[in-house]
Amino acid sequence: MINAIQRLGIDYHFEEDIDAILKGQYAKYIAHGDCGQNLHEVALRFRLLRQRGYYVPADVFNKFKDREGKFDKELGKDINGLMSLFEASQLSIEREGILDEAGIFCEQLLNAWQIRHLDDNQVSVVGNTLRNPYHKSLARFMAKKFFGNFTGRNGWYSNDLHHLAKMDFNMVQSIHQKEIVQISKWWTDVGLAQDLKFARDQPLKWYIVSMACLTDPVLSEERVELTKPISLIYIIDDIFDVHGTLEEVTLFTAAINKWDLAALEELPEYMKICFKVLTGITDEISHKIYQRHGWNPVDSLRKTWASLCNAFLVEAQWFSSGQSPKAAEYLKNAVVSSGVHVVLIHIFFLLGHGVTKETVHIVDNVPEIISSPATILRLWDDLGSAMDESQDGQDGSYIDYYMNEHKDSTVKEAREKVIDMISDSWKCLNKECLISPNQLPTKFNEACLNMARVVPLLYSYDDNHDLPSLEEHMKSMLYQSVHM
Repeated sequence: MINAIQRLGIDYHFEEDIDAILKGQYAKYIAHGDCGQNLHEVALRFRLLRQRGYYVPADVFNKFKDREGKFDKELGKDINGLMSLFEASQLSIEREGILDEAGIFCEQLLNAWQIRHLDDNQVSVVGNTLRNPYHKSLARFMAKKFFGNFTGRNGWYSNDLHHLAKMDFNMVQSIHQKEIVQISKWWTDVGLAQDLKFARDQPLKWYIVSMACLTDPVLSEERVELTKPISLIYIIDDIFDVHGTLEEVTLFTAAINKWDLAALEELPEYMKICFKVLTGITDEISHKIYQRHGWNPVDSLRKTWASLCNAFLVEAQWFSSGQSPKAAEYLKNAVVSSGVHVVLIHIFFLLGHGVTKETVHIVDNVPEIISSPATILRLWDDLGSAMDESQDGQDGSYIDYYMNEHKDSTVKEAREKVIDMISDSWKCLNKECLISPNQLPTKFNEACLNMARVVPLLYSYDDNHDLPSLEEHMKSMLYQSVHM
């Protein structure tokens, strides 16, 4: 039932009940050292407990190995068990080879099963599991797919939950539609699309990031406010990549570091406009956070904008000089230039939970819980063969720099290297959010996971440089209600 509630996107209604049940399940595991008998039961309990921050070691899956220490091939007959084990493998941390092995084992058997059962009703469920495992997907974005596979296979409670989930989806959709109206009005009023003709004009795409990171329907004002700095990340990126000369972006970076309106005199008009909007939004958001939570984050927000522009400037200097950095040097800078830390630091203060001198110091210094989703985003972006939609500038790529250093490597080998690095970053993020107790609040941890989860939607380009998957989700989530 917990699994169904989560997949339907309505678990936020039952947080206390879920906590109580899983606490009891974990206590039972600690007392008896047993997570169940059949593969589906063991894997599902493992995933649900780990997701909730309860550490269950991966060796609970040893019972499903043969005498040679490999997963028993007889498991290939248990499709539900294989899907659950594949889902569980997504919550691995470093040095958990058994989960890496489980993921590969399940993927191979499930892919082979799909080929043999082309007309089977379960094929779409298996395919969706492989493409969108629960832990690495946005549950609310995937809920509609689950609606169709839900009724009639989940016991006595299925009809009631199905009905509730549909009502909830439509109600939350109406909240998001109201937020879009607010954001569209703000974007029109701020006038950047008119004043900076070269810049991207995509408020809906920017809002999707806020919507993905902050899923609780009550966080409406926070989603609207978060979309504002996200829009400026893209606008400033365009200034550095597309429009500004090296001299201009150097002056702009100096002005951001000083955060001094007096420095505006040396800037061209379009930069003055952008700088004034940035300072206005930062001051406005800081004031709202102070009023609501009693902490003024203005120093942290200014610092994160300066870090972003410093990283953009480093890239501009590389491209201007024709310099090719080492792959590791590029990635270290690109993690910052991704803008993820700007988004997550704004989220930390907008949520307002657990804000102390200690936690502010942690987030200001870009800990692994922030750098991991940033690494995932940057490497996913670099995997894409298409450039960002309307970008004419040079963006650089880890793959290019890696191949410059490793002359004998092929594009295929470089891409495999990047895919492994994305996997490693997910393991690090899992450890930070689910295993290692940190001082940061649970809702912030969840937002960091959601940032990583939305990345594939933002960077899955097709041959026409479009984002069909993102466009499909935007249409489905925001404009297509569910029939009751």
